[in-house]
Amino acid sequence: MLNSYDFIIVGGGIVGLATAYKLQLKFPNKSIAILEKETEIGKHQTGRNSGVMHSGIYYKPGSYKAKNCNNGLKQLVEFSEKNNVLHDVCGKIIVATSVYEIPILETIFNRGLQNKTKGICYLNSEEIKEKEPFIEGVKAIWVPTAGIIDYVGLCSTFVNKIIEINPKSKLFLSCEVKKIDSNNEVSSLESNLGIFNASKVIFCTGLQSDRVAKKDNLKLDVHIVGFRGDYYELKPEATYKIKNLVYPVPDPKFPFLGVHFTRMIDGGIECGPNAVFTFKREGYNRTSFSLRDTFEALAFKGTWKLFGKHWRKGIDEYKRAFSKRLFVKELQKMMPSISVNDVQPSRAGVRAQAIDYFGNMVDDFKIEKHYNNIHVINAPSPAATSCLAIADEIVNVVLK
Repeated sequence: MLNSYDFIIVGGGIVGLATAYKLQLKFPNKSIAILEKETEIGKHQTGRNSGVMHSGIYYKPGSYKAKNCNNGLKQLVEFSEKNNVLHDVCGKIIVATSVYEIPILETIFNRGLQNKTKGICYLNSEEIKEKEPFIEGVKAIWVPTAGIIDYVGLCSTFVNKIIEINPKSKLFLSCEVKKIDSNNEVSSLESNLGIFNASKVIFCTGLQSDRVAKKDNLKLDVHIVGFRGDYYELKPEATYKIKNLVYPVPDPKFPFLGVHFTRMIDGGIECGPNAVFTFKREGYNRTSFSLRDTFEALAFKGTWKLFGKHWRKGIDEYKRAFSKRLFVKELQKMMPSISVNDVQPSRAGVRAQAIDYFGNMVDDFKIEKHYNNIHVINAPSPAATSCLAIADEIVNVVLK
């Protein structure tokens, strides 16, 4: 069966659907096919992140992360208010628990000023208590523009808006691209649901981005490695201990924000995540294993160079992954009163992280063009917050 569309989006996560929505706004008379290999949209990174709308305070000034986060957050809040997407701009605090963390905290604050993060200010120990009575810290940053959102609900809204604009556009679930044949005129995608043709194809495939790019004969200098993040949650009788969002001062050597407390849109409180190398890209249990995923990750020289640089940190993360006591000990740095009896195991997610040949984690967005196809290779946090701004960037590439 042959299906012809003006545009094809491969990947039904937040970035793919935001891109489809922005394309449909720009070209209301053009048809768009969205191909998603799972039985539902937003099943992987989109539906398994912490549900936070980030403010942009952390990111290197001038980077795509910084620019897209500011713009993306503004667009995200406006879209959510207009279209009744569940969200709450509740603010968050970033807490230094020792004087040794204060220089890093001040660096973050200065980045926030350069990135024009609105309303940020320092809190002393007493002011921290006013925001979060059970949190102990020597100094903190109050970030009023951060918030929480239902990202899967947002994805559904994007799909509804796309079809509302053009009923000829369509979402295809359980549709996995097997083969890609591209040239300067047209791209043909062979899938289990038939062949799809379009003059322009945009691949937003997250954890599978490098593999899909290789199907399109695109040569890459990076490899995608998965890092699983395990969450605990506060038991219902302990949720009173957290009001909103509480983050530690992150380790500047890593693109992860550390184990934090997050009020979810449903009212629960999550604690986490950690970050451990996963033996299965789309595996969400501690024992999940894929021979292919493991072999490909370990056959890439950059993976071993990454391990060599950060093996101590990796061992600590693995210890916490398998020990509730050690996980809670990490949380106790910010909340000394929390105990193992306050928390219970929750869900897990896997973050797609591009690593180069030198073992460096690619810390910014990476988008490649091949013929008329666009591949989003690396879309690290805050990609969900930035989804509408990233979509604008992709649409601009399409127009070139």
